[in-house]
Amino acid sequence: MFAVIETGGKQYKVQAGDVLNVEKLNNNVGDKVEFKVLLTSNEGKVVCGTPVLDKVVCTAEVVAQGKCDKVTVYKYKAKKNVRKKQGHRQPYTTVKIVEIK
Repeated sequence: MFAVIETGGKQYKVQAGDVLNVEKLNNNVGDKVEFKVLLTSNEGKVVCGTPVLDKVVCTAEVVAQGKCDKVTVYKYKAKKNVRKKQGHRQPYTTVKIVEIK
């Protein structure tokens, strides 16, 4: 059984037991989180929501909070002596899918 969930403006195809990084959630490690389910498939039977399925819930557990690798942003304007160097580390949350029901 798999489901397509939505969080942080993105969609993820998940199964029970999957571990994935999603956009940062304001939860502590060990907390349970519920995601909106857009589509589910069980034994070849696909059920699609409009836009979400009301009776289906995907439960996950927060495993860790972290930051991605640093991305260097360098802005430069030719012939103007304008240079600006910035770094950015996007925060993320690692979740483990517990069940889909």
